Amino acid sequence: MDRRNFLKLLPAGIAATETLAATAQQTHSATKPNFLFFICDDLTFRSINSLNNPEVHTPNLDRLVSAGCTFTHAFHNGSWSGAVCIASRTMLNTGLTGFRAQTQADLVHTWGETLGNGGYDTYICGKWHLDPVLLGRSFKQVGCVGPAMFFSTAENGQAYNRPSPGNTWQPDDKSQKGHWLPTDMWKNEAPGRIEHSDSVYADIASEYLKSRPAHGANPFFMYVGFNSPHDPRQAPKEILDLYPQDKIEIPPNYLPDHPFDQGDNRVRDELLAPFPRTKEAVQLHRREYYALITYMDSQIGRILDTLEQSGHASNTYVILTADHGLAVGQHGLLGKQNLYDCSVRMPLLISGPGIPRGRRVDELVYQHSMFATTCDLAGIPIPKTVEFPSLVPLLHGETELHDAVFSFYLNFQRSVRDRRHKLIVYPKVNQVQLFDIVADPWETKNLADDPSMAEVKQKLFARLQKFQVDLGDTLALKPI
Repeated sequence: MDRRNFLKLLPAGIAATETLAATAQQTHSATKPNFLFFICDDLTFRSINSLNNPEVHTPNLDRLVSAGCTFTHAFHNGSWSGAVCIASRTMLNTGLTGFRAQTQADLVHTWGETLGNGGYDTYICGKWHLDPVLLGRSFKQVGCVGPAMFFSTAENGQAYNRPSPGNTWQPDDKSQKGHWLPTDMWKNEAPGRIEHSDSVYADIASEYLKSRPAHGANPFFMYVGFNSPHDPRQAPKEILDLYPQDKIEIPPNYLPDHPFDQGDNRVRDELLAPFPRTKEAVQLHRREYYALITYMDSQIGRILDTLEQSGHASNTYVILTADHGLAVGQHGLLGKQNLYDCSVRMPLLISGPGIPRGRRVDELVYQHSMFATTCDLAGIPIPKTVEFPSLVPLLHGETELHDAVFSFYLNFQRSVRDRRHKLIVYPKVNQVQLFDIVADPWETKNLADDPSMAEVKQKLFARLQKFQVDLGDTLALKPI
């Protein structure tokens, strides 16, 4: 891709702008709330200091935790692709469950389109990674759209297989491309200066907020997508220095390798570190993961500060989540092509008008419910095609939208998880795992062959099969 066109409007993104603007209802911002939505890439649920990880510095994510409601058990519904973000973001932006989202995404109303037709000025900045036609239908204004991921080196180049002898790649080396971008790509200035993608997105998103009049305009829906903390996990040296490699904790579920082939066990994500996984390798990758989270956190803080200064903060819901999590050394894995909690579970933070500060909701939810939730908060009818329910009842103290949640990965894995137990089935290799999540939150002890757990296992398997019928999953599973 030509670098000068990298952050420009995608051509299909322009096509629907004037049409959507002409048909949108003119609704004053005083009668409808604004939405500032942050979506991170690869941000696992154990990544916020004040919630569950004192090792990582996240003062601005902590700020959002204290300002509103944290959904502590948010999940994604699965993936038909090794690029799990594509599936998760398709479900988020269409409201369709996984097997229908794969085939029907272009047939239904999108999230941004629905809010736009309800009178919202809709805006995107950052990662999209979906069809450009859906982009054009979803947003009236595009600040910039970045790529699916930033490549530092060619596949299996020096950004991979680290640490290993002779590999000198360093995350703060601005010559290594990746997140380090020449500023003349998006600014009218002479070549030579390099800036991080997170800073680029924060600049452009902040400029949009500054351009909004304090009164008299339509409400806005801002969709800000960070590529972080997806690899290549690059950050400034002063941030990396906060995390000495030899001080990084090894997770309790560390393994040198996964005990069996869970499917795609040598997918690109898994090639970032050598096999077997050493503790040194896990410390290196977790150090860089934490550093990139901290740098992204600082740029989120800049946008939040601009929101405060804009005069819109009191009427704005701020939502932060991720498309999925990441293993980063857990279970012998580095990627997200698995159904352990580290990968299928992500943060979900919502603050804004009427939401109690510091609230925690432990109910099982799907991240993809944001479409319905924002429509509900805005008083806009939720399209009938949206399958994930609004979380507004949970914000108001009601309990249990879901008795269990389901996830899948290609035809390699299926899982069902209730409040206490999780069952994962691997049909290609005839493996089954059963975990007591309450007693064993790191999923280290497989109870599938424990006779005392036979009834639990069969009950969960029946629930899994019911999910398959309800969601349109045609993969036949052998009895377990």
